[in-house]
Amino acid sequence: MTALTRRERLRAELEQDAKIAARRIAAEEGVEGLTVAAVARSVGITPPALYRYFNGRAGLVRALYDDVTAEFMTTVSQAVERQDPDDVSARLHAATRAVLDWSLANKAEFDLLMGAGYPKVAASEEGIPKVILRELGGLFGLLFVRLWREGRLDYLADEQIDPALARQLRIYRETIGLELPIGVALLMMTCWRQIYGLICLAVYGHLSFSFEDPLPLFEHMMDQLLGLLGLSRSPNLR
Repeated sequence: MTALTRRERLRAELEQDAKIAARRIAAEEGVEGLTVAAVARSVGITPPALYRYFNGRAGLVRALYDDVTAEFMTTVSQAVERQDPDDVSARLHAATRAVLDWSLANKAEFDLLMGAGYPKVAASEEGIPKVILRELGGLFGLLFVRLWREGRLDYLADEQIDPALARQLRIYRETIGLELPIGVALLMMTCWRQIYGLICLAVYGHLSFSFEDPLPLFEHMMDQLLGLLGLSRSPNLR
């Protein structure tokens, strides 16, 4: 491997410092407060100099989005890989719990990836709307494919699904890139709409007067969702 020149090393360090500053600013002020000028001021250079590194605000936001997405997916993937490869229940449970835990620990970043800040970023960056869908949907989707191929899922046939919904499910299936019946895709979306709702409830503090700890409600939900998939809670969950 060729060693970096001093100039290349300094450039890499500046880029890293700028992304750290961008994440802090986004956490404190939201995506709206993330500007080239604010980041440049934080790392001690001029806005035009930083512009050359990231090609403006859109490039800066995209760099932050990509870094946060990579961190998020690594966290979820590692939670899955800690489980027995043959224990689908444990792998689904661990993946979902990892999504919740990461989101609670990184509320501003959750907002950027899947919350209110996401549409603003997606509108300015081509390709962003499908990143989490492909990566997270693909990770969960592989477990659903396995259950389907093993004949363990009870799902609707194509003709039992409303045509308008069936069309949407085909687009969803194509986007996540998995070969499975649209009835299985509907099961995936049925699970996700409950998971996403609970995560938003926890992250944004909805009903915090009574559900200040989301874990009991989360575990109740997981038992229901696992049951929907013909599974029960694994005793070997790690």
